[in-house]
Formats: sequence, C-alpha cells, structure tokens
Amino acid sequence: MAILEFILNNKEYLEDFTTRSTYHSNAIEGSTLTYTETYAILYNDNSFKIEGKEPREIYEAINHKEALELVFKIIQENEIFDERFIKKINKTITSNIKDTDGYRTVQVFIKGSEHISPAPEKLPNLMNYYVYNYIHDEQDIFNKIARYHIEFEKIHPFEDGNGRTGRLLLNYELIKNNNPPVIISKDEKVKYFELLRNNDVIGFSKSLKELSYKEEERMKKFGYNG
Repeated sequence: MAILEFILNNKEYLEDFTTRSTYHSNAIEGSTLTYTETYAILYNDNSFKIEGKEPREIYEAINHKEALELVFKIIQENEIFDERFIKKINKTITSNIKDTDGYRTVQVFIKGSEHISPAPEKLPNLMNYYVYNYIHDEQDIFNKIARYHIEFEKIHPFEDGNGRTGRLLLNYELIKNNNPPVIISKDEKVKYFELLRNNDVIGFSKSLKELSYKEEERMKKFGYNG
C-alpha cells in the first residue's frame, strides 16, 4: 500500500501523525502547548480545557494541520514543486499570525546562529535557483532533502514560519516518493540545529533516514504492511 494512501485511510494513524508532527514542529519553535493540548485543538476534544495559552500558539497548531493537509492534497493532485507551492505552505502556516504573502521584505536574523540570511532583494533569484536545482537533483533522496533543507533554512525566505515550512517540505518529498515521513522531535532540537549550523548534510541525511525507519516501525503498529 502506498504511504499516502495508508496515512489518509487510517484515521487513527492520521490523527497520531498529524498531532505529533504539529506538536513537535511547533515546540521546536518555542510553542508551550502540550501534546494533549495540541490534540484537543486539532480534533475538537472539548473534554480538555486549555487555559493560559497565547492565541498565537492556538493558531500555530491549527495552521500546521491545515498546511500538512495541503501537502497531502498537492501530492494527490501531482502538482509540480515550485515557488508558488512553497509560498502557499508558508502562507497557511502564518495565517492569522503574520499573514505573510510572499517572500520577506525585511532583513532577518536566525536565533543562535552567526549566519546572516540574504538581503530581501536577493530572494527572488535565490529561490528561483533553489527550486530549479531541487527539481533537477537526482541524488539519494535522504541526501537531497538534507541538503535542500539546510539551504532553505539559510536562505530563510520568509519573515516567519521558515522552520515549520521547511520541515513540511521534508515530508512532502518523502511521501511523494513513497517513503515513510519523519518527525524531528523537540527533544532532538539541539542536535537538529547543530546539524543545520554546521551544514552537515551527511549527518543530517543519516538522521533523517533513521527517523523515517523509526516512523515506518510505528506505522506497522497501526496496520501498515508495506
């Protein structure tokens, strides 16, 4: 059975994957929502009260789920990978928060990194080359997504939501090519940022491959049989 078919047709796994993906990706960026709170927001669990949380965190959870659903839809419809697609994901991620619509127009700095992102006026050309190279790169899929994720985060094309957008792009490529997706845990945040900071494509590729295998083993517990 195809990976996407399994994800979409297995309600329990879909909820499990969506909640974990949303929880960990947002937690990496500083969200204080717990896993249970994230599930309650995503799946309207009114039996659980959520108090003392910022509206931004609520929107981040809802937006991430919608962006993930958008990724599934784009794979199903076999849309091409282009700048429009990347912008659409980011716009969904930042809806009701920053409401970004296109590449940033201001200089941004990445927390905890000496790297200075490119000036806004350079982004159209950089992203055009990024997409062209991405489409025409035929190396091993894990090396490919590791390389382009690192590059995407260094370009930092948007004012907000670059990390979440980039991690969704990882799973877009994996699922599109019928590989189990990955979830980078908040507990692996330090290691993850270190791999990005050091441009460690080989190390990141190895880590992503291990995470994909780990996810496949989890999928089997929900009935996936390859």
